[in-house]
Amino acid sequence: MPGRKRPLTPCPNPLFLQWLTEMRDHAKEKGLKTQYVYQKAINSLKKYPLPLKNGKEAKILQNFGDGICKILDERLQNHYRENGKLTRYGSPRQPRKAEGIIRKEGGVKKKREYVPQKRSGAYAVLLTLYRNSQLPGSKGFMFKNELQNEAQSICDKSFTVPDLGSKYTAWSSVSTLIQKNLLLKTHSPARYSLTELGLEKATLAEESGDGPVTINLTVNEGEWEEEDIAENNCIPSEEPTAATTVNQAENVPTCSGLSGTGRDGHLLPGSYDIVLCVDFIETTGGNTARKQELVKELQKNGVIFDIRKLNVGDFLWIAREKVEPVPGQLRPPVAKELVLDYIIERKRIDDLCGSIMDGRFREQKFRLKRCGLRKPIYLVEECGSAAAHMSLPESTLQQAIVNTQVVDGFFVKRVQDVRESAAYLTVMTRHLQKLYQVILRQSLLSFDLKCDMESPQCSLISFTEFNHGAVKNKCQTVREVFARQLMQISGISGDKAAAILEHYSTVSSLLDAYAQCVTEAEGEKLLSSIKYGKLKRNLGPVLSRTVYQLYCTRGPLS
Repeated sequence: MPGRKRPLTPCPNPLFLQWLTEMRDHAKEKGLKTQYVYQKAINSLKKYPLPLKNGKEAKILQNFGDGICKILDERLQNHYRENGKLTRYGSPRQPRKAEGIIRKEGGVKKKREYVPQKRSGAYAVLLTLYRNSQLPGSKGFMFKNELQNEAQSICDKSFTVPDLGSKYTAWSSVSTLIQKNLLLKTHSPARYSLTELGLEKATLAEESGDGPVTINLTVNEGEWEEEDIAENNCIPSEEPTAATTVNQAENVPTCSGLSGTGRDGHLLPGSYDIVLCVDFIETTGGNTARKQELVKELQKNGVIFDIRKLNVGDFLWIAREKVEPVPGQLRPPVAKELVLDYIIERKRIDDLCGSIMDGRFREQKFRLKRCGLRKPIYLVEECGSAAAHMSLPESTLQQAIVNTQVVDGFFVKRVQDVRESAAYLTVMTRHLQKLYQVILRQSLLSFDLKCDMESPQCSLISFTEFNHGAVKNKCQTVREVFARQLMQISGISGDKAAAILEHYSTVSSLLDAYAQCVTEAEGEKLLSSIKYGKLKRNLGPVLSRTVYQLYCTRGPLS
């Protein structure tokens, strides 16, 4: 007997399938190549076994881009307007759990209130967006980074670092706010704004002062939704985490409405905290478990740290002003953040090998020298016998480390693993807290004052100015582009490139000098007598000839 044919399972998304088929046929009639795109989307949709609520959810499927999802959403909205919100099989739409319309067996409803706890992530996000909307010239929305920074001051939990043993941060509660129709997330990069309901509840919270935001919901007794679990995990514990703990210091008289700020713009002793800044790359991507171990170790050691984007280096320290709310003002004053003179570049031995091979090693050292901080530190994680399995010989790696210390003048600290790195960062933080017990900021930024235990004051640059000046891909002058070109030549370091630039600041000026040379031999020796470095050594005929061949050879280089 011939085998029975297996009945085809009906597509759980018949409307989407119908519309995609219509679009494919329409494109086919006009001879458009988009017919193949729609056909691929149809094939993916037929394989998906679950119903989709909207076009946006279809983006998880293969061959569904922003354009197709947007078209499906538009057609779905038109369908709802014409036919009402029915299910795809034509039955009346069942009440959704998020709307809180769930009946018990006896038909009795029981109400429960969704209450973002005071100083929780959800509470802070609502109030921050509301306060931002009340400012003159407000855009009506906030980006993720600025929202996290503004909301952190009224939240007891970190928006970026999870508690020890937990994967949730204060930011996790944002999904709950979106589910409850209090928060709207649009565009890419994401823009966050309050819905009408969210604005209403945030207004009540602002007017009530200490009162939390409450929203009436109707749910089954003992039944919790996924987002409620995320919200409960974001409720801060009684003891603050290390990332948000601030050491208590002596009370300092306030001046000009700013806590601990002197009349001449100085930061007074006791009016600031020494905070370790960790580049976000050190906590995300790659081996996440290993990177999270660093965060956990710092939390265990009670280090005050903040995760942010650093345009140069992996770790640095700032003196962050302690500020208090001013009576009669909506927001507390913005705290000054001054960068201390110490910056760390962290290298695992495998990362060191890769950076030497692709040229990042020299460039990173050059950028560290130019960043303006006088105490650069190279933190090398040797990772046991890992160097024996690298693409470069171990002797080459060790020579690179020694050159960094002897030639470049960096302080090199060798450690074995992540725990030792965290221990070194902890010790350095404690040391700097003692070293910078008395730190003043002058109105004019300069670096001519020595900052140590014997100096009662020193001049520092603000973090914003420092990070902006260290942007890697900012607009460059012709001189800077020329310097980067020279540094791509094997054997030309930052010092040698700088020495050449002192004589010839652009490629044009160098070519003009070569044009004045009578013979080719004279051109090859043009740069050989240029002095570079502290010892004022000659650049040498070999490098001089290499540069000449690069810029003056018309055919391919041999």
